[in-house]
Amino acid sequence: MTYLKFTDFGLIKPIERALGDINYVDPTPIQQQSIPSLLKGRDILGCAQTGTGKTAAFSLPIIQHLAKNRRKRETGIVRALIVTPTRELADQIYQNMRMYARYLDVNSVVVFGGVKQNPQVKSLNRGVDILVATPGRLLDLIQQGYIKLEKVEIFVLDEADRMLDMGFIHDIRRILGYLPDKRQTMFFSATMPPKIVKLSKSMIHDPIRVDVTPEKPVLEFIDQQLFMAEMNQKTTVLMNILKEDDVKKALVFTRTKHGANKMVRLLGRAGIDAEGIHGNKSQAARQSALADFKNGSVKVLVATDIAARGIDVEGISHVINHDIPDVAETYVHRIGRTARAGSSGISISLCSKEEQGSWRDIEKLIKQPIPVSDVKPYLGNVKLMPEVKKQQPKPRQRVQKQHGRRPDNRQGGKPGNKQGGKPGNRQGYKPGGQQSHKPGDQQDGKPGNKQDGKPGNRQGYKPGGQQSHKPGNKQGGKPGGYKGGGGGGRKPNPHRDSRRQQQKQPKKSNNDRQGNNMIMR
Repeated sequence: MTYLKFTDFGLIKPIERALGDINYVDPTPIQQQSIPSLLKGRDILGCAQTGTGKTAAFSLPIIQHLAKNRRKRETGIVRALIVTPTRELADQIYQNMRMYARYLDVNSVVVFGGVKQNPQVKSLNRGVDILVATPGRLLDLIQQGYIKLEKVEIFVLDEADRMLDMGFIHDIRRILGYLPDKRQTMFFSATMPPKIVKLSKSMIHDPIRVDVTPEKPVLEFIDQQLFMAEMNQKTTVLMNILKEDDVKKALVFTRTKHGANKMVRLLGRAGIDAEGIHGNKSQAARQSALADFKNGSVKVLVATDIAARGIDVEGISHVINHDIPDVAETYVHRIGRTARAGSSGISISLCSKEEQGSWRDIEKLIKQPIPVSDVKPYLGNVKLMPEVKKQQPKPRQRVQKQHGRRPDNRQGGKPGNKQGGKPGNRQGYKPGGQQSHKPGDQQDGKPGNKQDGKPGNRQGYKPGGQQSHKPGNKQGGKPGGYKGGGGGGRKPNPHRDSRRQQQKQPKKSNNDRQGNNMIMR
């Protein structure tokens, strides 16, 4: 049967309504070959690159299956699992799932690294119909007990060859160990090297095979151009190309992360708005840069190959290879970011003498030579604005702490000083004077002091006198002294009193002592 329209697949009305909102009318070849068999529950082995429409090819059957077979959501339980290599691709698939299921009670959750896991855990706790994940964060959450895969009904492995390139093959095998044997499996890869074929045989059962030629669906709509330029000329050529009016939205690829950062700075000095996206940037920074590129806030997005797969931005007019990729297949993935959904686009490659070997491998892969364009019109000098350096914050001055002391002045007259003359000071001194007593001081004659002569004091002394006792003192309770007795507040003791009188007598001088000796003689 020939499926010329999406309405020919027998999709439920809410899905058809969602597809109508985004003007999905004519299915792509991979959608025509895949969707009917997937709706019947068959496994699939698909060889197709990004940009061919495979996301909708596996998403629509998943949504229809879950909508027709409702089940109560449970905490951490996943019904459909989609594993993809990059955060950008995971987020893209998640957004598409939400768009296709907008009129159905089918929820989706995306989990990936580079961000805090708490919001993701909260979403998982509410129950999950469709989970889109990268391998690392998925395994982390499984080990923590937040995700349970024993009830997965549908499993999708997207960009399997990219998984192999990024070293995720062992993680994939671990994930397979958590899945039930009875499930529907969809396996997609842009290429089919022997390791990928071996992996697919361990995952799928009696699959249908769908092959979409990787070059033709994309390359036939792309105007490929080649410029030969020395390494030190490439940036100048790139800037002059980007200043042309027909460049509406350009994606520039560099080989290294450092090269991407440097390129963004140089383009900014040339008056060209650009953002960078690569693996060293935080997830928030990558999402912000991609959002600015999508909404047109910036004209140019500079990326490394981490973004070659997973960036699905409408309206990219130019893809420019500032550096020729070492792997020929990467070239196809890069330029596939333009000419999406049958539209046209332009790819420009800047090739130096050192990169000619890699370029010959690319031409062998795509089975067509690319004519060399004249680079001379783009060699003109570009005026660069001076680079604005960010001002470094001034270092904070360290304040040396005085151990056991406050930083206030010791002899100042404000509250909190040791010898100041206001309330709260230790001795109540005014600056320069030691005997000026105010309320709260230690030796004055008002209530609350230690040695004054009014009730409540320890010894009831008046200033300057030691034996002046009044009622209410500590050891003198009534006139007459100790426990009602007379005297100076203490019980008389002749031995003690005689010793004190001896101590109070003035010491004799040497002359007095000599006089006494003479009298004795």
